[in-house]
Amino acid sequence: MIHGSCRCGIVQWRFKGVLESATACNCTACHRYGALWAYAYEEEGIDVSGPTQTYTQGRWVVFHFCAVCGCVAYWRGLKDDNNGLRPMGVNLRLADLESVAQIPIVRHDGLATTDDLPRDGRCVADYWF
Repeated sequence: MIHGSCRCGIVQWRFKGVLESATACNCTACHRYGALWAYAYEEEGIDVSGPTQTYTQGRWVVFHFCAVCGCVAYWRGLKDDNNGLRPMGVNLRLADLESVAQIPIVRHDGLATTDDLPRDGRCVADYWF
């Protein structure tokens, strides 16, 4: 299990299970947030706690921020997928580096094509600074 929290500790998340990859996205929101995302489903892999403020982007995602320190903690899909599950993503930059350092990165072109780019062998530790 991987844990993350905002800078002040009020908003927290837990990711259950083993992460096979994390996503670096270049869409208009994600590249501004600088987030590295881990995906699962609400109540099936991700637990969140703490009060947040939100920002809804388009028709598919709501970003959750700590109401006190402003850290982007996670996002939630606005709609269930075809299996009736609500997708979510947690910001791995809120976890301790040691717990996520070796997770491989998938680069997602959310700006131009919505395709994943070829893997280049980098992992979370390579994006940390």
